[in-house]
Amino acid sequence: MAWNEPGGGNNKGPKDPWGGGDQGPPDLDEALKKLQEKMSGLFGGKSGSGGGSGGSAGPAVSGSLFGVLAIVAAVVWGLMGFYQIDEQERAVVLRFGKYNETVQPGLQWNPPLIDEVIKVNTTKVRAASFRETMLTQDENIVEVNMSVQYVINDPDKFVLKVRDPERSLQHATQSALRHVVGDTGMDLVLTEGRVRIAGDVKQRLQEYLDIYETGILVTTINVDDAKPPNQVQAAFDDVIKAREDEERVKNEAQAYANGIVPEARGAAQRQIEEANAYKEQVIASAQGEADRFSKLLAEYNKAPEVTRERLYLDAVQAVYGNTSKVMVDVEGGNNMMYLPLDKLAEQSQSRVMRSPGLGLDSNALREITNAVTEQLRRDAAAAGSTRRGGR
Repeated sequence: MAWNEPGGGNNKGPKDPWGGGDQGPPDLDEALKKLQEKMSGLFGGKSGSGGGSGGSAGPAVSGSLFGVLAIVAAVVWGLMGFYQIDEQERAVVLRFGKYNETVQPGLQWNPPLIDEVIKVNTTKVRAASFRETMLTQDENIVEVNMSVQYVINDPDKFVLKVRDPERSLQHATQSALRHVVGDTGMDLVLTEGRVRIAGDVKQRLQEYLDIYETGILVTTINVDDAKPPNQVQAAFDDVIKAREDEERVKNEAQAYANGIVPEARGAAQRQIEEANAYKEQVIASAQGEADRFSKLLAEYNKAPEVTRERLYLDAVQAVYGNTSKVMVDVEGGNNMMYLPLDKLAEQSQSRVMRSPGLGLDSNALREITNAVTEQLRRDAAAAGSTRRGGR
């Protein structure tokens, strides 16, 4: 006999696996009824009587399941509202598409499906590069490569005020760059004017971004490269080479001037010092001659003849000492005697060189000359006496 076959109180048959002993199998409706009673007791409902009709159990069970699912959904919905904001971030909260608040870092909660949370990194440094070809103030074409570094300092404006802030940044940068380069000459753009151009572009670009309310703060602008277009690169290279040659020639000229001017100033100062020294020398010599003349005058007043003779001899000695040739006018004669002292000195020097033992100095030569002159005078005087006696 099967376990579910009615036994009529026979204890020898197999036992009910549901633990019912001799009673028959449980009814499915009864099981659902018990489950309903337990769920009703759990949620505060009243349990139905055992003799109630089985048709009212279905709607009750459906309502209980819906309540459980609603509670689970509410819990899940609440958990979905928690989120974390990092230290470098800020969150813009939109409630039903309208701005509600800006959330600071930390653990936050907002109702899901009602609030939209947009996180924005406000410390990250972003970069954008631009390459533009434009006209300078002197109507030359240059190509400028520039990089812009920026951060988001106002997340509300960055998210809500402008549809595409980074595209607005690109347009504003192009406009600011063209305005600044258009007011600058080509030489400054290609050479030392890049730093000034970067500063002017940064100031003007920030003004544009503030007017547009993009919420972007420009931190750094670098002009990476500035060059003429490739079509005219050769001509610009020639211009740059000519400019370098000009600077080189100027530097060489300046170096030459730095060498010549101090030398000329030194020579001029030397001449001035020599003139002053000559002036002092002439003044001192004149004063010395004046003192000497005063002293000679005193001596002349004491002994006129002796002083006159001494002055004459000194004058003759000074004149003969500075000449190598002497013309002697012999008294009573018709001829003038010529004494080549230089030749006599050379002959004496040659004799000294041939005879080392024989020495002849200037004093000895002067004595010889005086003796010769005196002898010539005597001879001339004797000749004159003879001629007068014959008459």
